[in-house]
Order: sequence, then C-alpha cells, then structure tokens
Amino acid sequence: MLRIHFTDADLARVQVATRPDPFWEICFSLRRFESRRGLWAYAGWHRSAREALYAKGLAPVVRNVLRPLYPGGTYFPDFLTPSEASEGLDAGLEAILDIPRQRVLRELNILDRANGAPAWTRQLADNGPREEFVRTIRTYYDVAIRPHADHIQAHIDADRSARARNLLDGGTDGLLAGLGPYMRWRRPTLEVDYCEDRDLHLDGRGLTLVPSYFCWGGPVSLADADLPPVLAYPLRHAASRTDETGAQKPRAALPALLGDTRAVILRATATAATTGELARAAGVSAASATRHTTVLRDAGLVVSHRHGPVVLHTLTPTGAALLRAGGQNPRTAPV
Repeated sequence: MLRIHFTDADLARVQVATRPDPFWEICFSLRRFESRRGLWAYAGWHRSAREALYAKGLAPVVRNVLRPLYPGGTYFPDFLTPSEASEGLDAGLEAILDIPRQRVLRELNILDRANGAPAWTRQLADNGPREEFVRTIRTYYDVAIRPHADHIQAHIDADRSARARNLLDGGTDGLLAGLGPYMRWRRPTLEVDYCEDRDLHLDGRGLTLVPSYFCWGGPVSLADADLPPVLAYPLRHAASRTDETGAQKPRAALPALLGDTRAVILRATATAATTGELARAAGVSAASATRHTTVLRDAGLVVSHRHGPVVLHTLTPTGAALLRAGGQNPRTAPV
C-alpha cells in the first residue's frame, strides 16, 4: 500500500491535470501491448496502433527499445515521466535531454536491479544516444497515440467533470474521497492500493492527480519522493457497442439525432450532466433521457461514465463540433 500524507497546506494544493500527460500515456500504452488485462477497453486502439506501428516498421523498435525501459514490473525510471510534460510533449522531451547524467545512470541501475535492463540502456546517459531515444519516443507518440488524442481528451474531460462535482459538493475531502476504487481517503492520509509498501509525505508541496486513459489497475506514483508529487490514476472505462479506435466520426445512428429533445440533451451535456439533469432539461422521464443518450453515445457524440450512484454524460470532440456547427459554444451551451 502507498500512503500519501497530507498537511493542511497540501490540501490547498491538490490539482487534477487538465489534459493527458503524454509520457504517462506512452508508458501505460506500452504496457497494454504486454498484457491482455483490460484488453476489452482498448481493443479498437490496440488493433489500429499495432497496424500503424507495423506499417511504419516500428514494431522491432517498440519491442527492443521502448518496452525494456517501461516494463510492467514495480519500477521504471522517473526521468521518463518529467513534470515539464504538463506543458506538452515538446517540453517533456527537452526536459529528458537536460536531465543530469548521474541521475539517468542511478535510475537505470534501479531498473536493472528491479526488472533487469539491457546493457545498451546505460548509453542513455550520453547525449547522442539520448537524443536518438527522444526521437524514438516522439515517433511512437505520433504513430500510436496522437491519432487518438481527441478521443483520449474526451475521456479526460469526462473524468474532470466528475472530479469537479465532487470538489463542489464536498471540497478537497470530497474530491479525494471520490477517487476510488483503488484509493481510500482517511484524513489526512490517502491510502492507495500499490505494488509495494511505502509512505509519501507531501510536506506542503501538494499533489497533482493525473487521469490516464491507458493506465489499467491501480494508480502509479513516482519512485523518488523528492520529485514533485504526482499520482497517475486510471480512468473508468465502460463497455461500448461501438468500436472505439480514437477517430471520432459520425456513425450510422447520426440521422436519428434529428428532433428537439435530443438537441436539448446534446446541449445539456456541454457542461456535463447526470441522466436526471438531462431529463429535467428536456422535460422527459429518466427512462426517456437514457434512451436518447444511448443514441447520442452510439453516434459518437457523448461519452458516459458511472461515478458512484450516478452516470455523468459529457461531449466528445465530435459532439462539440456539431454544437459549434449549429452556432453553439460547447463550453457555454445553455441547459
């Protein structure tokens, strides 16, 4: 178990990342190639990403270069998930190039003891091999993850909407208490199901919560307690009748969207809403609202996630584009 200890100052500095962290997603997506756990949730992505990687001749690079550095065991080097990535992929890649040689060697030695690491990995302490490795990371991201970025962001937005509701209803305590099922808030400690037993004292630094699309199972934190505290946690995936490959396109169900009721419901999801709230906005029963959201979801316009006793519905990028085409601002569409 990981026990994260908060002070009052830390509770005032908890934040949820606004967008996917490219380096955590790189790490966890590589693990999805190693394990069949949760494959049902990523089947469309898994198929399209594999096809793209093979088409580009990158499968051997993934197998022999990337996966040894991101093993599915208890440890992978912290320098591969730089905090600067909050500013985007380019900032994170620059940060990796700037990491001191001794730190790279130290973390690679830990990797070798924990999981075993090929001898070539030690070359990453030197500038030339590290620059080549950074180019490899960028190429993998561009081929396997970037085509699905809008789909991933839609899931992140849905999760953030749920966290925002918890925060508004219960303050930071409500936010932390709603992070289950792998986490339990027992003030002033967040208990996290973890692969090893350790304590992390925030000491006033706060905590950044990073929702991750490709994370499966329990949350993951940095190994070095002196680095800015981060906790990457898995999004909740729901089984879908649609084939989620990441490319959000109108589907055959789209013509069924014609009609005033569904238009109202679609606008209401712009700010995230429960089934009951959608029903009230449209003046229909909850059962009717459920049927309408099913059509919208099958058309790729909304995404739905269960959070405790309620289901929260939010727009996908395609849904937002449809609202914009109709003259609505999806960020401020009236309910």
